[in-house]
Amino acid sequence: MTSDQGTLTEVLRERARAHPDRLAFIYGERRVTYGEFDRRVDQAARALRAAGVGDGDRVAILDKNSIEYIEQLFAAARLGAVQVPVNYRLAPDEVAFIVNNAQAAVLIAGPEFVPILDSVAGKLEHTKHLVVIGGPGSDGEAGSAAYLDYGSWIGAHEAAPVDPAPDVATSDIFVQLYSSGTTGLPKGVMLTHDNFAATLPLIREEWEIDAETVLMIAMPMYHIAGCALSAASLYHGVTGVIMREPDPAAIVRAIETHRVSITFLVPVLLLFLQQLPEAKTADLSSLKVLVYGASPISDDVLRGAMRLLPHTEFMQVYGLTETTGAITRLPAADHQPDGPHGHRLRSAGMANRLTELKIVDPATGAELPTGQVGEILSRTTQNMKGYWRLPQATEDTLLPGGWLRTGDAGYLDEDGYLYINDRVKDMIISGGENIYPAEVENVLMSHPAVADCAVIGIPDEKWGETPKALVVKASDGGAVGEQDLIAFCRDRLAHFKCPTSVEWRDEIPRNPTGKVLKRELRRPYWEGRDRAVH
Repeated sequence: MTSDQGTLTEVLRERARAHPDRLAFIYGERRVTYGEFDRRVDQAARALRAAGVGDGDRVAILDKNSIEYIEQLFAAARLGAVQVPVNYRLAPDEVAFIVNNAQAAVLIAGPEFVPILDSVAGKLEHTKHLVVIGGPGSDGEAGSAAYLDYGSWIGAHEAAPVDPAPDVATSDIFVQLYSSGTTGLPKGVMLTHDNFAATLPLIREEWEIDAETVLMIAMPMYHIAGCALSAASLYHGVTGVIMREPDPAAIVRAIETHRVSITFLVPVLLLFLQQLPEAKTADLSSLKVLVYGASPISDDVLRGAMRLLPHTEFMQVYGLTETTGAITRLPAADHQPDGPHGHRLRSAGMANRLTELKIVDPATGAELPTGQVGEILSRTTQNMKGYWRLPQATEDTLLPGGWLRTGDAGYLDEDGYLYINDRVKDMIISGGENIYPAEVENVLMSHPAVADCAVIGIPDEKWGETPKALVVKASDGGAVGEQDLIAFCRDRLAHFKCPTSVEWRDEIPRNPTGKVLKRELRRPYWEGRDRAVH
């Protein structure tokens, strides 16, 4: 797609006109054609417009994957508005922060998340409409607030075509995904139609998508992978199989039942698949390409997955929410563990044809020579427009000349392969989820028994790495125990962010300016490994 083809919602319209009876999505027992889906998007857009949503407004959604999720993404875009997906694993206060920060006029939630709506309804500052997919009925009561039923809300409007907002350009925002920052507060990453227009043709080219492709959307749609795959399915006019959540057993059944040909999974799911007896007996021969990424993978997990799927081509990718997903690719040809270039499996591959990479000294910005570790910078048309309402953070990340600071440290070899060694930032990636220690540390420091603390990532065979809290007790801390602090965090944070272990320390090492020496703290746990991420 190029910018002269219009916005993504206009591309959807063209696909529906060209192939109205082609199957667009499979979701459980539901089947929706391109013609039907386009009409549902029009209905949803009319419902949003009647709710006062217009150009530039934000529409938040808190749900697991669903057809409604994608139709709302495109319905908002049809009005020039912007969807704001919310991570459904967040705690209520975290959900409220994102919805308020985005100034969302509407919040749509899946049926499992009514308790969260009950908790946050009174805290929302800009949200005038709360809608539940599969809700109790129009204006049904739940908790202290009246929630609209999604079906009734949409059904009250005709499915006549909605003309695109006249002032919407391809350089405008298509979706706003939230990615936590080192300050502990989530940042809204603004991705444009043009950003997706850059990456979606690459997906077709690199994954060899054709008219017969069946594309599985297994990753959560609040994640750049799930969001991009949802858009890719419609952009390429193929059939998408929507998984409600990334359940390994359900993924195996769906691949076999629907003859899925391409999907993206995070490494922890590849591990879980190998542990399923049914995965060893199911017919998974339709799976032509398996793309993986979002966190590093161990050699054992990769070899096991390749044995499980001997007819599948494996492809590793590396990217960020801020780069609209993958900017590098390690192709199937390099997935030969015992071949002459087996060492390349430890790399993140080479930059795609739209991306330039360079390695710089994070302190001075000076470019470093081949083989020397520094911060990874990316220049690509996939780079975000910026962070929502955070001009300084945007300026710090988007540098002159079109370069984006990834916050990751690594090096390029003489053949152009990227190797990631560590993180410039302190982020922990556990099971594909980003965790920022500062956010967890802020919670721990609010406990009266904690005088000082640091949170680091330590190796974990299942999740890649997991948060560990190093804690100095207050002098009057009493008999607080490890499980007490973990439970304290779980009451205030999404569970995946919480420490899985606590270690007591006499002091937390800091440099003269007071900065915690995280690398020194991590070193004992990562000894003997070739990189400080797992």
